[in-house]
Amino acid sequence: MGADRTGSENNFEAGLSQTIDWSDQQGALKEKAKLIRLSAQAGLSEAVLTQTSESLFALVEWRTTTLLEEIAESQQQRLDALLDQVEQRQQAGDLGRADAELLFLNLSRQLSEVAQAKAAVDRAETQVRERLPDWRPQDGGIPEYIWSALESEIGDADLLAHPSIAAARAEWQVLKSEAEVARRKATASPTVGLSGGRDGGENVVGLTFSIPLNVRNNYSAETRAANRRALEAEARFQALYRKRQYDLAGARASWKRYDKQLRRWKELSQGRVQRSADLLEKQWQVGDLSTSEYLQALGQRAESLKTGIELEKLAQLGLIELLSQSGELITPFQ
Repeated sequence: MGADRTGSENNFEAGLSQTIDWSDQQGALKEKAKLIRLSAQAGLSEAVLTQTSESLFALVEWRTTTLLEEIAESQQQRLDALLDQVEQRQQAGDLGRADAELLFLNLSRQLSEVAQAKAAVDRAETQVRERLPDWRPQDGGIPEYIWSALESEIGDADLLAHPSIAAARAEWQVLKSEAEVARRKATASPTVGLSGGRDGGENVVGLTFSIPLNVRNNYSAETRAANRRALEAEARFQALYRKRQYDLAGARASWKRYDKQLRRWKELSQGRVQRSADLLEKQWQVGDLSTSEYLQALGQRAESLKTGIELEKLAQLGLIELLSQSGELITPFQ
């Protein structure tokens, strides 16, 4: 709108003009906004997956250190009780002084092992609290029913849904849409206008049409740069997809190996390790085992128990890693 005065005449003009989105730049911008939202969602899912994986790793480590602490304390209690029996049998002349000294050395070493086990529990508990502030030791580790729900059925073709791959793919699509926006911006958008008013006492009607010629800048450089960024993002996406395929295959093979060894250990033990302590003590009481042999057997029994705990830990960590690589880890917790 405008108005002016020439001599005694009042002049005015009113009109409308509209730029026509000839190349549908608005549609390209809407598509870009949608892809940005999808990229943000994929990034959030990736962060949740990472946090879930780290939290489960910490809980498995805490449970392992707790079980090792129980074994160390149980071994110490056995050695304490054994020391009393050795002293009584020594007074009765049934055992020599060397047996008591040997037991004292083993007990001294066990005290150090108990202290180290308790320190490991404290460190593991700190790691869990860092990731799960509301967690308490009485809450325990990962419930057993969770492990039965953690099954991997993902193949290479399904990896596109993995949060990290989906995020990389969304980033590529966003940059690809930016290239399309840059291409459409290079297309001139015409502007048409219609106006009316009075000039010098006469009615005036006007029709205008304009279109930028883009003589000095045809935006070709911007378009090429946007296309190159999109190609780089596509290459990163393809590289990550291939890497994730190999990582998934490696994680699956590793988990199967640990799970197989754990099952084998359970078959071999079949409660023997738990019953062996009482059997060994009876053999020592009747003299079938010397004190040194008894102590060595107790140490081997403790190592066998530790082996089972370590195999279980490795199998659980392997399963968590497999489900993290496949992207299935967050499903049971949603």
